[in-house]
Amino acid sequence: MSEPPRFDRGHTDDLMSFLTASPSPYHAVASAAERLEKAGFRQVAETDAWDGTTGGRYVLRGGAIVAWYVPEGAAPHTPFRIVGAHTDSPNLRVKPLPDTGAHGWRQVAVEIYGGPLLNSWLDRDLGLAGRLTLRDGSTRLVNVDRPLLRVPQLAIHLDRSVSAEGLKLDKQRHLTPIWGLGSDVRDGDLIAFLEESAGLPAGEVTGWDLMTHSVEPSAYLGRDKELLAGPRMDNLLSVHAAVAALTAVSSGDLPYIPVLAAFDHEENGSQSDTGADGPLLGSVLERSVFARGGSFEDRARAFAGTVCLSSDTGHAVHPNYAERHDPTHHPRVNGGPILKVNVNNRYATDGSGRAVFAAACEKANVPFQSFVSNNSMPCGTTIGPITAARHGIKTVDIGVAILSMHSARELCGADDPYLLANALVAFLEG
Repeated sequence: MSEPPRFDRGHTDDLMSFLTASPSPYHAVASAAERLEKAGFRQVAETDAWDGTTGGRYVLRGGAIVAWYVPEGAAPHTPFRIVGAHTDSPNLRVKPLPDTGAHGWRQVAVEIYGGPLLNSWLDRDLGLAGRLTLRDGSTRLVNVDRPLLRVPQLAIHLDRSVSAEGLKLDKQRHLTPIWGLGSDVRDGDLIAFLEESAGLPAGEVTGWDLMTHSVEPSAYLGRDKELLAGPRMDNLLSVHAAVAALTAVSSGDLPYIPVLAAFDHEENGSQSDTGADGPLLGSVLERSVFARGGSFEDRARAFAGTVCLSSDTGHAVHPNYAERHDPTHHPRVNGGPILKVNVNNRYATDGSGRAVFAAACEKANVPFQSFVSNNSMPCGTTIGPITAARHGIKTVDIGVAILSMHSARELCGADDPYLLANALVAFLEG
């Protein structure tokens, strides 16, 4: 039986605020934690002993967060219902020696993170955000959310072939942003500027994890404002929906323990202590079982009954490149979340997983679509297969169909974020 929807267009309005507040994975998990705190969750440290009391908990580790809610009467072997997502997005990240420049321009040395659409970072006003590590080992978030950097494209007068032959960018030579003028490039200037911006004493910062972001705000687009343009939808759209769904279900009796797992480093393989291929999720789930007096047998029973929805963005059919898509699978924006399938296990969905997701969508009265790649093109992947293989957990790959994936600015349907959130609520409730 379908239920009244929990979320509507107001959820999409809130997503825009979440995207603005989350220019880096560290800001994203801080934003998620703030919302969880308001819903009654409390942070637990990995170095502390955990108790098995009911209620909401969350763990922060770098750019990753795992949150869960233990309902009244949950047994040690109670299965989990997990929504997995990732907090990172492709971008330009600051090198260890950031200060550089040439020919009277002051520049910032950057590395390419993940697989961005490089041309989307050209001629765009960029801010700088991330995490500063201080002398005492503590960290401080920093966000210069104003036009600070710019990667200027070469004028067409100096590259007459660009329109006919396409833009060709050398990652080392052509993507170094400018941020000022001056012939004397002084080592430490960027970090000194960020120390001042963060209200820190000079010389206090000894480490940093910094990245660029577009300062152009998210906005509704189209004649009827039926589209949403904004940054980092891959994959903060899923993180935001998962946080909203978890807080919505965290009360009363539930047959499962609902979990949010938002990892870092998905865009470069997930192999880190905060990535999906690391031990974080398994450690949290096991400690939750043991804190409630469970044994290894209880842990095995809980995992055997657990299902994870790996929620990540996917490809909507592109009107100008429809031949790049499978001819019979054309996901459309505002058509509801997509179910991702790949028989070579680039996605983790199988028939039984499809049934779980279909049941959740039916309960939530949410339409869903199927996505499969064109056989002639390589298929991307997600944290789904990693989660399934590492933890022995049934995993289903889903998401929202978007255009311009991995651009500095992506595009989705304005209804799809709340349709996804409603489906996640039904899934977590069981």
